Amino acid sequence: MGRIGISCLFPASWHFSMSPVGCPRILNTNLRQIIVISILAAAVSLLYFSVVIIRNKYGRLSRDKKFQRYLARVTDIEATDTNNPNVNYGIVVDCGSSGSRIFVYCWPRHNGNPRDLLDIRQMRDKNRKPVVMKIKPGISEFATSPEKVSDYISPLLNFAAEHVPRVKHKETPLYILCTAGMRILPESQQKAILEDLLTDIPVHFDFLFSDSHAEVISGKQEGVYAWIGINFVLGRFEHIEDDDEAIVEVNIPGSESSEAILRKRTAGILDMGGVSTQIAYEVPKTEEVAKNLLAEFNLGCDVHQTEHVYRVYVATFLGFGGNAARQRYEDKIFSNMVQKNRLLGKQTGLAPDTPYLDPCLPLDIKDEIQQNGQTVYLRGTGDFDLCRETLQPFMNKTNETQTSLNGVYQPPIHFQNSEFYGFSEFYYCTEDVLRMGGDYNAVAFTKAAKDYCATKWSILRERFDQGLYASHADLHRLKYQCFKSAWMFEVFHRGFSFPVDYKNLKTALQVYDKEVQWTLGAILYRTRFLPLRDIQQEAFRASHAHWRGFSFVYNHYLFSGCFLVVLLSILLYLLRLQRIHRRMLRSGSAAALWLEEGLPAQKIVGTYDRAGS
Repeated sequence: MGRIGISCLFPASWHFSMSPVGCPRILNTNLRQIIVISILAAAVSLLYFSVVIIRNKYGRLSRDKKFQRYLARVTDIEATDTNNPNVNYGIVVDCGSSGSRIFVYCWPRHNGNPRDLLDIRQMRDKNRKPVVMKIKPGISEFATSPEKVSDYISPLLNFAAEHVPRVKHKETPLYILCTAGMRILPESQQKAILEDLLTDIPVHFDFLFSDSHAEVISGKQEGVYAWIGINFVLGRFEHIEDDDEAIVEVNIPGSESSEAILRKRTAGILDMGGVSTQIAYEVPKTEEVAKNLLAEFNLGCDVHQTEHVYRVYVATFLGFGGNAARQRYEDKIFSNMVQKNRLLGKQTGLAPDTPYLDPCLPLDIKDEIQQNGQTVYLRGTGDFDLCRETLQPFMNKTNETQTSLNGVYQPPIHFQNSEFYGFSEFYYCTEDVLRMGGDYNAVAFTKAAKDYCATKWSILRERFDQGLYASHADLHRLKYQCFKSAWMFEVFHRGFSFPVDYKNLKTALQVYDKEVQWTLGAILYRTRFLPLRDIQQEAFRASHAHWRGFSFVYNHYLFSGCFLVVLLSILLYLLRLQRIHRRMLRSGSAAALWLEEGLPAQKIVGTYDRAGS
């Protein structure tokens, strides 16, 4: 009797055999339906499990990437491994109006993927503290004695040299970037200060320091660097489309023929220093903005890649920082008081017993203004609302729509779908004394500021002595907290036109345990093309890694396809046996069946003769 064998190699080897004559007898109608249904169920189950495996595989990959990002945040607060030869270093000196600070950054070798940026972090010493040092006064204090600038800045560079491994000094870029304090100096004095730095520093230090590494940056640059810094720390430049993060469709400038890119929504920044205030946020390509208020740049490490091209509105306002605003306010008090005294024949403010009543100082505090050899005496009344009203003309707003401070154009902000972070004075005003840093609430902030302003100075001093305020809050902060709270409120709501019920402002000093400074954005922007050599070396390896990443999917589809083909073949064979069985029943003769199958008639006869004998 003939026997047909079928075998198939899968992860386990399957083998079965059947008899052509025996099979039809057992293929009654009910059993045949059960077999067909079982085969189809097995195929569907296999496909389902394949999909589940693939989904779990890529679900694990997504979770792994999230865990890696979380792990990066955790390891970022660990001590930097200075013995690792693959760690690179960079130094940025922030020469501000009140002092200079040096930041040391580090990063591992680039991973070779052009879509990823350098993983730059603050260097941490053996005690896991950020390698940061600050000195006073500001560098602009040496405007008349530029030959002393190198001696002034040497302690900062010595500090960095002690932390960066000696073998890395020659390849460690050093950037000395000066901000608003230097911007207000005449160009000749700026040039003299920078010339002294460029001449003396290479004599005493081996850092990578060229002429372009020391400069007075514009307010626009400072705003862009701050914007880059916060979005880098928040992970908004990563090309991972998480379900829990907002995704926007962006048309890249200069690539009209290309499709829009889907990427994470970036956050805007508000930064108020001592002298100036900046605002920066991403704007769509459809929004017309003057070139002096627009920054278009590519953060990617390959100039031909467009995934990291950004179009950012940046405006800086000199004189709108917290200290500069107070100086403008006091100048106005002095001029108004002199004019009124002259017209009315009074002596207001010229003696301690007839002080000028200042609504922007805490209740009953006494202060003085020195101008042109003349002293003006002040006494605080602590009226927050009156202070705000007094400060409104200093915004220099116009009646035109879509304008901000000084009548400068401001593109529309989608308040419902936006997110902003406030730094420097935005954070100090809300946190140092009022202890309300973080999520900003205008109603709660206004109430706290009113209460503070209306509290007697003697009580505020008692609270200060008891350590109830932030550790770095000093008497200067206590004295001008009322003024700066009102100034910040007016700049944010009246100057930049954010509604009072805006809920998406966070004031911050640190994000993910990192002190976010514009210097982080500066080092990222200025080192963005360093990985090009690594990318070229890793290109071949990266392409193969890319294929391996997807081979899992292709192998499972191929496996499922082959299995379905085999199942279909088996099903067709069983159906053919079913037709043979039906023909046998209709003809009543096995000979007719074999003739149909093409066997010789004489062989058929002989077979039945032998069977009958």
